[in-house]
Amino acid sequence: MTCCSVDTSDHCETLENKGDELTLCNCGAQGKPVSRKTLLAMLKPQFLEQALNGTYRFCAARECPIVYFEEQGARIFTVDDLRIVVGVKASSDPIPLCYCFGFDESHLREEIVQTGTTTIQEKISHLIREGLCACDVRNPSGLCCLGEVNRVAKRLKQENAEPA
Repeated sequence: MTCCSVDTSDHCETLENKGDELTLCNCGAQGKPVSRKTLLAMLKPQFLEQALNGTYRFCAARECPIVYFEEQGARIFTVDDLRIVVGVKASSDPIPLCYCFGFDESHLREEIVQTGTTTIQEKISHLIREGLCACDVRNPSGLCCLGEVNRVAKRLKQENAEPA
């Protein structure tokens, strides 16, 4: 039984690199380890039992439908298997950026268009310093959102600065 509609027969491969194994998704992206807690928090209820065993990685490749893949197995979970929208894989608004505090790409875009800059990163940083984030569980990657928020802010500032 597969957990999604994607063919799992060749979803990942393991390559040797200077003695370390790199686990790759079939799209060629190297997945980042993700905790079981994060994985279970993201999955729709019907997939929870299927994810109780194994070690998983997060695939951040935008065009790849696979979000999580098992390191030493054939199990995968796609965007359709999750309860939330994965921002790095989304192409239409709202594109989530900060899963703890609800900021999405449109919030950054609006502020940049209005003021030429954004203060959202500072707001998020302040809330993190206050100990109020839960990125390890709420973000599908299991990582802090600030890196992605900064990348998107930089891109949107450049787009806003370009002549129409």
